[in-house]
Order: sequence, then C-alpha cells, then structure tokens
Amino acid sequence: MFFFWDPLTPQPHDVDVKALLRLAVLYDVSIACNRSSADHIISSPLFTKPEKYRQDRASFVPLAK
Repeated sequence: MFFFWDPLTPQPHDVDVKALLRLAVLYDVSIACNRSSADHIISSPLFTKPEKYRQDRASFVPLAK
C-alpha cells in the first residue's frame, strides 16, 4: 500500500488514517508512507511474486514470550 501524506499538516481524518494503517498491519500489508520506502518495496523481488513470501511465512514460528 502506498499512502503518501504530509506529517506537518493537520489531518482532518486522522482517525481514518490510523484505522487504515492498523488494518494494513493486521493483514500483513506492506506500507510505504514516503518515496524511499515505496522505492524499497517496488525494488524488492517479492513485489512481482508475493506468493513466495506467503509460503515462507507459513513455516515461520514466532519466538515464545
């Protein structure tokens, strides 16, 4: 998801923006909020083959707390 915004300008829909970002994190969606992160996402080999990442994630076991 590419979501460019000006952090120095007050956002009239700040609650909606936070909800959008929260959903992206919940559903494991990559987020780019500036040009550098967008370039990094587009340059990734996973940009054209996201299913490979999904298969790798299926075998991921999180560390115990």
